Amino acid sequence: LGWKFYDADDYHSPENKKKMSEGIPLNDEDRIPWLCELHDILRREDSSRQDVVLACSALKKMYRRVLASGASAIESNQPEQPGENTALKILFAHLDGPRDVIAGRLEKRKGHFLPPELLKSQFDTLEPPSAPENFITVSLEKSLPEIVLEIENAIFQGEALRDQLSELRT
Repeated sequence: LGWKFYDADDYHSPENKKKMSEGIPLNDEDRIPWLCELHDILRREDSSRQDVVLACSALKKMYRRVLASGASAIESNQPEQPGENTALKILFAHLDGPRDVIAGRLEKRKGHFLPPELLKSQFDTLEPPSAPENFITVSLEKSLPEIVLEIENAIFQGEALRDQLSELRT
């Protein structure tokens, strides 16, 4: 795509990394500052009209709202009023697969602070995306090229639809 890439794991605080490396799952209090920092990065890139890919385990709906809207998503659970939508336009790609497939991949990952023992807590925390969130679900049982192609197709279909709607409005 030629887009900037960010790995959210690079932005965890040393305290979060230490906690996870000790096998202690993060809680909302640990994750919110991290998600707000990621939102700020996305907002900055959006202001520069730069498209980006962010690899991030946004496990809960609230986490995805923070990525799109920042700290205001925490302060208010009220839906935004028409005309007030300042949320970033994000397509969430939910990579889904059987626990054993994901566990196998975690076992092969070397030098990462998240031990495979925390996989259960990740699944326990997971709230898969649902309507009205802007998302696609992609199976991790596909090959990497198939996964990438499916995500690219969803991005370009979304852009084409936005272009068509824009033309209808003019």
